[in-house]
Amino acid sequence: MKEDKVSRVLALYSQLLGGRTIQKAAAAQQYGVNERSIQRDIEDIRAFCRNGMALGDGTPCDIVYDYVDKGYRMEGGQAQKLSNSEILALCKILLDSRAFVKTGMEAMLHKVIACCVPASNQAMVTQLVNNEAFHYVEPRHRTSFLDTMWHLGEAIQQHRYVDVAYGRLKDRKIVKRRLKPLALLFSEYYFYLIAFIDDKDIEKIYESARDITPTIYRLDRIKTLEVEQETFHIPYNRRFQEGEFRKRVQFMYGGRLQRITFTYTGYDIDAILDRLPTAKILSEDNGTYQLEAEVYGKGIEMWLRSQGKYVKDIKIVEL
Repeated sequence: MKEDKVSRVLALYSQLLGGRTIQKAAAAQQYGVNERSIQRDIEDIRAFCRNGMALGDGTPCDIVYDYVDKGYRMEGGQAQKLSNSEILALCKILLDSRAFVKTGMEAMLHKVIACCVPASNQAMVTQLVNNEAFHYVEPRHRTSFLDTMWHLGEAIQQHRYVDVAYGRLKDRKIVKRRLKPLALLFSEYYFYLIAFIDDKDIEKIYESARDITPTIYRLDRIKTLEVEQETFHIPYNRRFQEGEFRKRVQFMYGGRLQRITFTYTGYDIDAILDRLPTAKILSEDNGTYQLEAEVYGKGIEMWLRSQGKYVKDIKIVEL
């Protein structure tokens, strides 16, 4: 009997900690006891919580009666969770990213909904994303790279060299590189590794040390990966700041830092400013904007020219 009570109390506590509401009648039927026993169990858990022992860090919580759901729930004891609307938004963003193979995407959606949405609302959120998930179009590379991404993340944190075999896009050749991994970024369907090449012959193409910029590798094109035990060091004044880099790179094309100026006559200047976080409005005259931005590589020029007649007078100066 004592073992049964301990098991029952632990089960009830686990349910409360998970955000569930306990109705006495249903719990009594489930565990084969009367409602008075469930009430005593709840009082024991309430005393445990009020003593600040439930969370293990001295933070008090309480067991309160919810008159709407007609049951007991824990207040203040659960870790903050995402709301239903936040989970729905994240699921929509995941689907729109088209970054993962279909089986991987389905597994992620299921786990996100199961872990974060209350059980009573899981069916609704699932129904709201079901049609889009059913018609989901996976990326053409059909490559699962999550393990590779994790190993690269560890190498970045530990400053370890990595050796990769990489499928180059321009000539379809497999090249081998020894890299100093710096950061992982996501942009428009793909995840990327930002890294310095550790190869003296390749570094000769740069005119001086100040011209050396990171190279960019799509994770799905990394054929093999080996993380070395040897570590590297980058001086603090040359540390890689991915937030600043991210603001200045477009379409993940590598290249030197440059300043670009152009004229914009379209209807929505916010679309330009959101696309180019470093953009500044130099002047505005009756809907005609003069703008300046700092960017890496040629991707920005390709994008600006795709805006057709709304973008003119493009000028680029290397910094």
